[in-house]
Amino acid sequence: MQKTALYKALGLGFGALLLTACANNDIDEGAGAVETATSQQVSETADSATTGVNSASLQGQNLASDAEKAAKQALLDMTTFYFEFDQSTIQNKSKAALSAHAEYLDSNPGARVVLEGHADERGTPEYNLALGERRAISVRRYLMANGADADQIKVVSFGEERPAATSHTESSWAKNRRVEIKYQSR
Repeated sequence: MQKTALYKALGLGFGALLLTACANNDIDEGAGAVETATSQQVSETADSATTGVNSASLQGQNLASDAEKAAKQALLDMTTFYFEFDQSTIQNKSKAALSAHAEYLDSNPGARVVLEGHADERGTPEYNLALGERRAISVRRYLMANGADADQIKVVSFGEERPAATSHTESSWAKNRRVEIKYQSR
């Protein structure tokens, strides 16, 4: 990126040199002198072009930094992670957000989370409690593998007791097969 800015600055400086060299060389009738560009004028033009490129690239870097922060915050705003029927394997689409949570926990050692595991209503209450716990433990392992400390994470299972959706359809059941990350305030 810095090389590109340098090339742009050199290109602008060279372009300014060409424009001043090709400028109108009419003779001023009053003084009879020929207008020419001095090396100082060319240098000033190149300096101002370089400054413009540098401030433009800094603005671009700031925009990129702001976009990165917004993207990271959007990942942290994702606090519910869904699972397939009778599975506790983390889905690939959840890994980026879970990695962002792990990074946050790693850089904020005082932060604490509770991982709440849930299951849909199919199966026995005991089985669903165990399944919710396995799901929450899977998320805990992923967070710890990516930088979070075990002391920052508490695992709880609600099984089928706290459904997100109450109708008896596949789409409702899919909403109930989840782990929710709840940040705790100190």
